[in-house]
Amino acid sequence: MDVTLIRHTSVDVPPGTCYGQTDVPLRPTFPHEAARVHRSLDEFRPFDAVYVSPLSRCVRLAAWCGYPDAVREARLMELDFGEWEMQRYDSIRDPRLAAWYADYLHVPATGGESFLDQLARVSSFLDELRARSFGRVALFTHGGVIACAKVYAGLVTPEDAFRSLPGYGELVHICL
Repeated sequence: MDVTLIRHTSVDVPPGTCYGQTDVPLRPTFPHEAARVHRSLDEFRPFDAVYVSPLSRCVRLAAWCGYPDAVREARLMELDFGEWEMQRYDSIRDPRLAAWYADYLHVPATGGESFLDQLARVSSFLDELRARSFGRVALFTHGGVIACAKVYAGLVTPEDAFRSLPGYGELVHICL
């Protein structure tokens, strides 16, 4: 199965803000960025199935690219940062933050999840996709989910997953 993962376009939040599963707005440059993504998808179309994170930053991009009826899938959401959502990283006073920085693979954000928690949910979704025997699938999603998919596909280790995150509006193609 060929999977094209599409990261949402740039968000309109202050730099350094923790926004994982918060439904944040997109930058005013969205039409320009989305048009570029739409053109980039041409070499991978047609898709047998299209899925999207239910967060508006992904739903809006999927619709712009011609998939307003993409199947919404909660397992494609970004990492849940729990109590840290919408706080600037440098202003989070939670003593768990240091432990999370030291071992984000295993330590969850307070009230949220760890990277391995996210990897388990993304892997469960990808297992289901593989069982359905699609040829080509598109997933409109987030950087953390794309990192998980690369781990799932054996392209990177969990420890190295965030060393090559795609930029906003970038596509990653994997074979499963």
